[in-house]
Amino acid sequence: MAKKKSSTKSNGSAANIGFESKLWLAADKLRNNMDAAEYKHVVLGLIFLKYISDAFEEMHAKLIAGEGEYDGADPEDPDEYRAENCFWVPPEARWKKLQDNAKQPTIGKLIDDAMVAIEKDNPRLKGVLPKDFARPTLDKQRLGELIDLVGTIGLGDAENRSKDILGRVYEYFLSEFASAEGKKGGQFYTPRCVVRVLVEMLAPYKGRVYDPCCGSAGMFVQSEKFVEEHGGRIGDIAVYGQESNPTTRRLALMNLAIRGIEGDIGPENADTFRRDLHKDLKADYVLANPPFNDSDWHRSDEDVRWKYGVPPKGNANFAWVQHFIHHLSPEGFAGFVLANGSMSSNQSGEGEIRKAIVEADLVDCMVALPGQLFYSTQIPVCLWFLARNKKDKTRRKRAGETLFIDARKLGQLIDRVHRELTDEELQRIADTYHAWRGDLKFTNPKSKLKKYEDIPGFCKSATKDEIAEHGYVLTPGRYVGAEALEEDDEPFDEKMQRLTAELSEQFAESAKLEKAIKKNLKGLGYGL
Repeated sequence: MAKKKSSTKSNGSAANIGFESKLWLAADKLRNNMDAAEYKHVVLGLIFLKYISDAFEEMHAKLIAGEGEYDGADPEDPDEYRAENCFWVPPEARWKKLQDNAKQPTIGKLIDDAMVAIEKDNPRLKGVLPKDFARPTLDKQRLGELIDLVGTIGLGDAENRSKDILGRVYEYFLSEFASAEGKKGGQFYTPRCVVRVLVEMLAPYKGRVYDPCCGSAGMFVQSEKFVEEHGGRIGDIAVYGQESNPTTRRLALMNLAIRGIEGDIGPENADTFRRDLHKDLKADYVLANPPFNDSDWHRSDEDVRWKYGVPPKGNANFAWVQHFIHHLSPEGFAGFVLANGSMSSNQSGEGEIRKAIVEADLVDCMVALPGQLFYSTQIPVCLWFLARNKKDKTRRKRAGETLFIDARKLGQLIDRVHRELTDEELQRIADTYHAWRGDLKFTNPKSKLKKYEDIPGFCKSATKDEIAEHGYVLTPGRYVGAEALEEDDEPFDEKMQRLTAELSEQFAESAKLEKAIKKNLKGLGYGL
């Protein structure tokens, strides 16, 4: 096997590729009557296959050329590719062969065979790839057209990897499928801007990152991006998780594979409450978006995780919260999404559990988010941030304090029913938290915010006693107060004179306009 002498990585930043939406519309047209949940695996499976084939072909060309470090290399030796962290693609699974046969009625079986061959030669992908392209219900003509469409995208070569073309397309398609599927699809997809808020606030530079309901692995992907963007090394974080839905788990494994992320999400799908796959894990960061208000969950009353009270059978919210706390290291932080009811509900003992968590001084920050962020639900949501140790040496000592941020007025509508947080709004939320924690200069040295201050209507640092006075309700609106109105220094008499003059001027202009219209109409023969 040839020895690799040097390695150069492209530093190209992610470009605004601009064709995700056009690509989606073209692919969606080929869906015909197929359900979005079913079609999703057809499209994402082909995109994944095109990606690994592109990366393989680029490496294959280098080995055939045999120049420099690849002198004497065998282009058909799988170990050459594994040495470069590149998936080996056997001849029958290469994209060109599939493209050449896209119009054949046997194309479905050819793709299934390709998927089987790739899994056989790449143990990391075993049981991950979809293999039901030959089923009779899948229109083979439309499948061929979809192959032609995916074939137009460059995905796995060095240039497109540097721009993260695949990641952008994959993420965009996941979000669009979530929108098309409604609630069912939203169970595995957390909007990117929500994930980014969590990641930017937790700032997982180094250590173990855990998501016990990891869906399609978006939390892990954004955590890796954060490390890269802040000058860290990808290997500085280790990711752990699990997912109960077997189909969604395969999406997660594909999502990690296309990013080159090594993650431990257990040997199989499993329910976190019935079978914790990482029972002994103590994570430095917990990032999660558990199912909202889940009433269909398994509870064992003697569970060691229920340190702050036994959660009600009819709602798993505080089962998830206590599961997160249980898995935190002594210096660990957790950030997660919950329904707004978790901040104030007193039903079935939830208020007592929340009180115990507050009294244990674990609640670091609460963020109320704007509505319409999720594809799957109109339930308003909030972000919880927990800290095991508020007296750690690297930040301001904030024992007995909790930061409240009311971000409900933020966000921009991207269509009639969906809203997104802008980059500026997202950074404002994160910078406020880091300024309050006393670590802003490390997380965002370019921030215009130099120190933390309470801002009426937006943020407030409250004590444990203040929270107790509010009955341990954690809704930010109770603490931040009303937004300050701009001071108006103009004397009343002067303001009235100015407004009267402005109105008179407007009426005069209107009268002139009406007179001109009548004159023109008269000239056209209309008597008025």
